[in-house]
Amino acid sequence: MLFNSLEFILFFPIVCLVYYLLPGIKGRTIFLLLASYYFYMCWEPVYALLLLTSTSITYISALCMDRFRSRRRRKISLFSGIFINLGILFFYKYYEFAGSLITDFFSLLNIGIEIPRWNVLLPVGISFYIFQAVGYAIDVYRGTIKAEKNFVVYALFISFFPQLVAGPIERAKNMLPQFREKHKFSYENFDAGLRLMIWGFFMKLCVADRVSTYVDAVYNNYMEHSGVSLLLATFFFTFQIYCDFAGYSLIAIGSSKMMGFTLMENFHRPYFAKSIKEFWRRWHISLSTWFKDYLYIPLGGNRVGHYRHLWNLFVTFLVSGIWHGANLTFVLWGSLHGLYQIVGIEKNRLLPKINVSKRLHAVFNCLVTFVLVMFAWIFFRANDLHSAFSIIAKIFTDRGPLFTGEGIPSLLLGFMCIGILMLKEIKDEMSIKVHALNAENYWVRIISISLFIAFIILTASFNGGAFIYFQF
Repeated sequence: MLFNSLEFILFFPIVCLVYYLLPGIKGRTIFLLLASYYFYMCWEPVYALLLLTSTSITYISALCMDRFRSRRRRKISLFSGIFINLGILFFYKYYEFAGSLITDFFSLLNIGIEIPRWNVLLPVGISFYIFQAVGYAIDVYRGTIKAEKNFVVYALFISFFPQLVAGPIERAKNMLPQFREKHKFSYENFDAGLRLMIWGFFMKLCVADRVSTYVDAVYNNYMEHSGVSLLLATFFFTFQIYCDFAGYSLIAIGSSKMMGFTLMENFHRPYFAKSIKEFWRRWHISLSTWFKDYLYIPLGGNRVGHYRHLWNLFVTFLVSGIWHGANLTFVLWGSLHGLYQIVGIEKNRLLPKINVSKRLHAVFNCLVTFVLVMFAWIFFRANDLHSAFSIIAKIFTDRGPLFTGEGIPSLLLGFMCIGILMLKEIKDEMSIKVHALNAENYWVRIISISLFIAFIILTASFNGGAFIYFQF
């Protein structure tokens, strides 16, 4: 079930209404769990068993860690749970990729080895809920939280439908206590949540889906297009992937807010970052902090020697790239961001600071960071490495005409929606107060929201586009 579907428009109000009508916390928890599994089963019912398996394994693993006093037995419980979960993730997401790499490697040595192919369907959101389950198990092992003894509550933590298939990747210490609270209907929560959802739908339908048609037309047939078209498609994709994923996150956060739950912020205006390091503090925050807490810091973080610190950074971003997809393009994308980080650290360490206007310096750094991020997105979007390098070569050498197959009005509408997005982001980044947008008058708010919804309906691209991050 997609957020941008008629099914969800019917599903969510019913769930929200029944949730508030149910009197007890226990009944609400069971109802939300059933609703969450129904939500997930709308894609592929049989994969609900996979979700249940991952949930059960980490639930049992955590209970064992809570019970055992021996450090050795606690480690065995932890690694057993992690190994099985990551094994499931590897089989469904990376088995075919690893098999093709092994086959290609041995073929270079003239050794004929053929790895069996299974051609399994990738379960939607598997990377998200498995990482959430693994993070919970590690937190229990570290003593950050106690193991959750109520299976229904824990199962809801893993499967809570707003953030089940594309995050945010939540932490148990934030969500588990909320499932034990009885949330009363709040107009403030409803209003705040609805506004987040509306803005999320704007980002998805009016920006991401609208520019995606141009991006797909150019990138999927890049040999027929000029460097100018490819540069514009890359610029559009930079906003497509941001608005697609951040839009999903806002809809998830907003729908949760309307039911009284608070999810973590997942994006914080990342294209205003003044360095790659700051970019990753603003982009996909739940994943960035997950890798920081469960990979980067255990590797030693920055508490080791200088070159070991740089290696830890590189490995973390390399793994982040692999997490995003079973393709060498994602490996290179993650490695490139790791190199960006290393160059940034070395630049600050070795080069003298230049005395210039702070504002000018901030704008320059922001533009440079945006260009570096946009360049890296080429590898993320390209179908393979050969395509990525060919696209880069054409951008710098081919000065052919701009592709206008989608029509000039469609392109202008895409730019207009990006412009509206950036005006809103600038307002938030600079904390500019617009009285009309924050009016206390009830009818002013209703009319403003109604007009913006009408604008979304009139300008949205209803192409049924699934959220990009579902594939991860």
